Amino acid sequence: MVPGMGSHSSHTFPEQLPVPTTPAGREGLAALLADPGRAVVALDFDGTIAPIVPDPDSARAHPEAVPVLARLAPLLRAVVIVTGRPAATAARYGGFTGAPGLEHLVVLGAYGAERWDAATGETRTPPPHPGVEAVRAELPGLLERTGAPRGVRTEDKGRALAVHTRRAADPQGAFELLRGPLDELAGRHGLAVEPGRLVLELRPPGMDKGMALTEFLRETGAASVLYGGDDLGDLAAYDAVDRLRGEGVPGVLLCSGSDEVTALAERADLVVDGPAGVVGLLGALADVLGA
Repeated sequence: MVPGMGSHSSHTFPEQLPVPTTPAGREGLAALLADPGRAVVALDFDGTIAPIVPDPDSARAHPEAVPVLARLAPLLRAVVIVTGRPAATAARYGGFTGAPGLEHLVVLGAYGAERWDAATGETRTPPPHPGVEAVRAELPGLLERTGAPRGVRTEDKGRALAVHTRRAADPQGAFELLRGPLDELAGRHGLAVEPGRLVLELRPPGMDKGMALTEFLRETGAASVLYGGDDLGDLAAYDAVDRLRGEGVPGVLLCSGSDEVTALAERADLVVDGPAGVVGLLGALADVLGA
């Protein structure tokens, strides 16, 4: 038997699947396998099913993501992508629009403020937060005054603004230089700053992946959930799964592992090697459930 595969504790899992390292994770995977029609697989986008790239506008889902999700989604209650990106942008970059087999896929964008449904192709978008418009106007001047180094770039997400330092000569130094000024700017306009992998995102408070995930699971009547993420913004979703497990809804915490962020790996039930590992796991699930 391959180490980490097969049976563990009171649950026996198919050989194709890795065994979660925690009792709660094993319980969650067992529940998903026992009743997939009431299970939800929830995934972050960037770093989880799409490799991290220097230019966020160039991000695209792993080439096997759509074929795998098209096999898996019909076997589940739903697949949901939970992302800080605008919902329609994530759907486009993911290659989800018009893809057959994805009728059970939903994108919750802007941390749940927006929703795109593959079944209809429609996007629901509430009015923007007034603080975002004010920050959009002030951000270029702030970056100039603080001496933001060459390579720092901004990304307009519509309902949020992100400042990326990955392309700077000293990415971590630029991140630290800008964190304080961006915190002050966000605070003046009623926004919060969400740090990530060499990115600082200014967005309205109260928007997080945990709230979005919890509401979606209650709406769909999910009996179990697997959540996969890679970055600090996914910790709120991890917290939500933990709370739901305490309420009797089994769940699995999946980490798309990287050298840049370790906080999720330390809490996860399963750690795989980046988006390729996530897609591999989803493919194994589709194989097992479709057999």
